[in-house]
Amino acid sequence: MNLMRILLNLRIAQRSLATFKLRTALAILGVFLGTFSLVVVSGLTRSMALKTRQEVAALGENLLIVQSGIVRTFGNRARLMNQATTLTLEDAEAIGGSIPSVIDVSPSSGKTFPVRFGPVILNDVMVTGAAPNYPQVRNFFPEQGRFLSPEDEKNLRRVAVLGRKIADKLFPQGDPLGKTVLIRRVPCRVVGVMEPKGSDVSGFDQDNQIFVPLSTFLKRFVNQTYVSTVYVKVVREEALSAAKEAMEDLLRTRHKIEPGERDDFTVVDLRDVMSLKSQAMGMIALLGRIAAAVSFGIGGLGILSIMILMVNERRMEIGLRRAVGSRRRDIVTQFLLESSVIALAGGILGAIFGLGASLAIFHLLGYPLVASWPGFALGFTASVTVGILAGIYPSRRALAIQPVDVMRT
Repeated sequence: MNLMRILLNLRIAQRSLATFKLRTALAILGVFLGTFSLVVVSGLTRSMALKTRQEVAALGENLLIVQSGIVRTFGNRARLMNQATTLTLEDAEAIGGSIPSVIDVSPSSGKTFPVRFGPVILNDVMVTGAAPNYPQVRNFFPEQGRFLSPEDEKNLRRVAVLGRKIADKLFPQGDPLGKTVLIRRVPCRVVGVMEPKGSDVSGFDQDNQIFVPLSTFLKRFVNQTYVSTVYVKVVREEALSAAKEAMEDLLRTRHKIEPGERDDFTVVDLRDVMSLKSQAMGMIALLGRIAAAVSFGIGGLGILSIMILMVNERRMEIGLRRAVGSRRRDIVTQFLLESSVIALAGGILGAIFGLGASLAIFHLLGYPLVASWPGFALGFTASVTVGILAGIYPSRRALAIQPVDVMRT
């Protein structure tokens, strides 16, 4: 019996809403926009958080980066402002030998050169001089062949390990291992190909580079004694802050920097970059929730206005139902059901279109696909709540209609 009552109320609601198509569509639009905003913003913030964690993990666990020169962070990107020539291999050895919490140190340096294999020429490829322990420190390993060995480093061998994209461009259909590529004018034998890695927190594409032994790079390619970067792996995350301070004190002493003078190096803690990204994501989420709340408020007012209009237009129907024995509960249920149907329709449409928009944004920005179930749940909950709240006042007005007053008019 209750099921039949519900089905009857739904048929009446459908007929009533169809009578006011434009007003119903406008009321649905407000709830649609609110749910759409919640789903998109929730999915985007969760995806951005996951991408940030992936970027930090891609650089290596418990990692500090000593950069020669001054590095500043703008938004969510770390940028090198100016380059210094004072960071040396001896500095890297001192960091590894004098700070107890440091378990490994890997110096490196890089510069862009043209690279050629046969008729294929690639301009401005980043050639990175790396130490043999680079994969362990950076959590970045070869997919084919091997990485640079201590013998390669000691003997200044002209060998190279290709990034994934470089290997695909130079050898689209062949195996690069054992082949010789020309870096600038230096022939280097390919001994390995790195696994796909993607971009790091600075936006640099780690798959678009070539690794050569650091000693070979410094002597044969750039003829210099200083390096641009030292990657420092710390024993655990809790020791990062103390290790950073000790490292800064050590380098100031070694570089003879007096108190008050500007440092010629920067120690980057990736947690600081991650914190800035989290603040930006928090601001995006807050603005999205404010927009959703405004949209739900507008949608609630739209539902309220159309329900009041329906009560006024349906006085005869309400009076007749009361006259033939409809209970007060049936009248209240009828109008609450109609307002909830409007809100729920907007919520369902907002969730569907929000999911589609999220997938498009993830694809365009290259973010990981994340389904924000809390966003869906919050959107549906808010939709139903708005529908019920917007239907309370019209249902009370409907209850105030007396059959005798309707018959008199």
